[in-house]
Amino acid sequence: MTSQTLNNFLNENLEDLKSRGLYNVIDPLESPNGPIIQIDGKELINLSSNNYLGLATDERLKKAAKQAIDQYGVGAGAVRTINGTLKIHVELEQKLAEFKHTEAAIAYQSGFNCNMAAISAVMDKNDAILSDELNHASIIDGCRLSKAKIIRYNHSDMDDLRAKAKEAKESGQYKKLMVITDGVFSMDGDVAKLPEIVEIAEEYDMMTYVDDAHGSGVLGNGAGTVKHFGLSDRVDFQIGTLSKAIGVVGGYVAGKQALIDWLKVRSRPFLFSTSLTPADVAASIQAIDILLNSTELQEKLWENSRYLKKGLKELGFNIGHSETPITPCIIGEEKTTQQFSKRLFEEGVYAKSIVFPTVPRGTGRVRNMPTAAHTKEMLDQALAIYEKVGKEMGVI
Repeated sequence: MTSQTLNNFLNENLEDLKSRGLYNVIDPLESPNGPIIQIDGKELINLSSNNYLGLATDERLKKAAKQAIDQYGVGAGAVRTINGTLKIHVELEQKLAEFKHTEAAIAYQSGFNCNMAAISAVMDKNDAILSDELNHASIIDGCRLSKAKIIRYNHSDMDDLRAKAKEAKESGQYKKLMVITDGVFSMDGDVAKLPEIVEIAEEYDMMTYVDDAHGSGVLGNGAGTVKHFGLSDRVDFQIGTLSKAIGVVGGYVAGKQALIDWLKVRSRPFLFSTSLTPADVAASIQAIDILLNSTELQEKLWENSRYLKKGLKELGFNIGHSETPITPCIIGEEKTTQQFSKRLFEEGVYAKSIVFPTVPRGTGRVRNMPTAAHTKEMLDQALAIYEKVGKEMGVI
């Protein structure tokens, strides 16, 4: 018999979320996560995937994954530090370092794990972290885990960052200082002001930490936000994911050899969790090889992004200030936002609503993610549906 206390807690809080339009319903896909998906037998234009370059369904990656299973099996069989490091794990890390223009890299089971691992392996209760107020949840949790003092600065506000860095440095309270930012912010699609952040960090002797989950494969000819700004030799930690533009699953930290050596002996997700599967590693290597040798997919992604943005803006939607393919349609009120997303679904577009607590109250949005795999015809059809639903609901 389950606890009555637990039952009461769950029932009360689930009902509360549902009544306020904050309960998220998960829709299982009956198809691959491509530009067109199938849910409950219904075909939809997919604008909610992080599969930026279409690599999640790429035949070259599938072939590499199958070959790796035949050669190494379906699982690595152990943590990396015992005997779960296969030859292809080493090859992946070498490839990642080449891709990110760093001395070395270390691979983890997820991007979330990277932030759990890297922050707490270097920072502790004697230190302070300056963190952008809109940083990803995994950064926030990684900071908490470290027990360092967390000093939030206003989103991309360089005056605020400078003032707080100066105060932290001059206080003499902290052994080490670190500034952490997303490279691309996932809800609005804006890009961090990395040149200014690095300048301030160097002025106040702060370590620099950039989570480039949404920038890798998209900016800097694929190498990410840090490369986009020409700062590969001035950023200490580059965090990336293998599950968005790369199309597979996993994450990595790239930086100096000494940093990677330290993470291999002190970061807990590396030490205590079974390593990435052979299929995922092989598919990731294949994806990075594709990106190192061609910019065709990035060019297609950006072409589709510009086309969708232009179309939505001309229809009268508020698409915010995105500088990347992430294209929010900001609706506002939570229940209206969820209803808007539901009507899009009914008409044939899958674009998920994003509401509080993922974004601030009153800024609910439907977030669109065009990919390299979309055709102009798909985007035209999506825009026509947006126009119909927007007029019907009085949003435009």
